[in-house]
Amino acid sequence: MDCRFCIPRPFWERGLGPHLLHWGSPAFSLSIQCGRDARAPSDANPDTTRAAGRAGTSTVRDIIRSVPPYAYAILTAGWVLWCLPFLINKRNSASPAKVDRRARWGILLIAIAYTLLLQGSFWTRFPGVWRTSASVFFFALGSLLSWTGVRALGRQWRVDAGLNADHELVQSGPYRFVRHPIYTSMLCVFAAAALILSTPLPLLLPAILLFIIGTEIRVRIEDKLLASLFGDRFAAYQKSVPAYIPLVR
Repeated sequence: MDCRFCIPRPFWERGLGPHLLHWGSPAFSLSIQCGRDARAPSDANPDTTRAAGRAGTSTVRDIIRSVPPYAYAILTAGWVLWCLPFLINKRNSASPAKVDRRARWGILLIAIAYTLLLQGSFWTRFPGVWRTSASVFFFALGSLLSWTGVRALGRQWRVDAGLNADHELVQSGPYRFVRHPIYTSMLCVFAAAALILSTPLPLLLPAILLFIIGTEIRVRIEDKLLASLFGDRFAAYQKSVPAYIPLVR
């Protein structure tokens, strides 16, 4: 024995029409057979049903494999720890004796390189254990270099490449190992962000290229300024200590 009844239309299908369908509507009435489960509508497309199932499974898989909350915490904490010494350091308010503002182009290219790491739906990529561990290591190393580098520079640190009237050639702290430890710290932070965000090669390679070009612009301009002031003393330092990558002259 079959029993037919009418059901309310969903709110997104109501429009301005009636809220109930007519008795016996083939699209929205249900056939209930005594002692059996309700059947799906006879005009349902099996292919559509399977496709919807696959889409739902894919969505669940993407959610599971997306960036976990702790990855965002690592990324945020790493950036804050790296930036903090620059914000709290007491800079020299006096105008520099000599400055080369062309070095700002280097900062611009480095900023673009960092921005590329945040492209391409990074929130859908799960970093994995080894990427996360390596990211934490590089963030910690970068933060250590930024804190010690800024401390060694003291009031000589500035955004623009320039020389103070009482400028000194700093060779203590991390400057014993690299001439530009702050750029080394920026490289560490760059690597840490690329790892935790699982940046794909099509974005990573141009980002690396821009980072290297921007850093080289800064390094060469700053070295030229220091050489003009300290002469042979800086030449000897430059010959014995690498620029910003250890063991790479």
